[in-house]
Amino acid sequence: MTSSTSPLSLIFSLLVYVVLPLVSRSADSDPLQDFCIADLNATVIVNGFPCKPASAVTSDDFFFDGLSKEGSTANIFGSSVTRGNVLSFPGVNTLGISMNRVDIAPGGMNAPHWHPRSSESGVVIQGRVLVGFMTTGNVFYSKNLTVGQMFVIPIGLVHFQQNIGEEKALLFTAFNSQNPGSVVASVNLFGSTPSIPNDVLTKAFQVDANVVNGIKSKFESSTKCMEF
Repeated sequence: MTSSTSPLSLIFSLLVYVVLPLVSRSADSDPLQDFCIADLNATVIVNGFPCKPASAVTSDDFFFDGLSKEGSTANIFGSSVTRGNVLSFPGVNTLGISMNRVDIAPGGMNAPHWHPRSSESGVVIQGRVLVGFMTTGNVFYSKNLTVGQMFVIPIGLVHFQQNIGEEKALLFTAFNSQNPGSVVASVNLFGSTPSIPNDVLTKAFQVDANVVNGIKSKFESSTKCMEF
């Protein structure tokens, strides 16, 4: 270090050394081998899934037809999310990618939710869809999209897709994580097990207990068969 080095330069250099490792860990880790087909039945618990022995890998492990099948929208939200993550497609294990199929009936929506481990991009395949998200500063961004138009949702931000057309809507969404996770705001708050205490919810939403109980009753009876 020379005598001309300023304290500001030293502080900046220190920040770079601290921040760069955090940036490198902002998505799934890079794979260290050609592939690692997830062994979903493994008894070893790691941050992800251990690999199936290479000798047991077949061509089928690298292909998935789940997104070709239309999901049922006969539920309280009028939507269905078919996931192509590591839990349904073990071939994406360690690759840091996954995809979803989103079917939305007319008037339905993919309810407000967020993905704690991934950003999201998507494209409208059929129909007209309102896509919106909220920032941590409570700013709302949205746009009406039609076939072929694309959107992006930054990691961890609350967002939704709503069918604003007269026909069913179909979207495909992609993630930079093999298992992005999904936290559906209304379901988590009013349909959790065990349930969140009423006094927490009445205070948070500034309503009385009757309102909270009424909302809870809808989710307790209507979301048990839904996939989130």
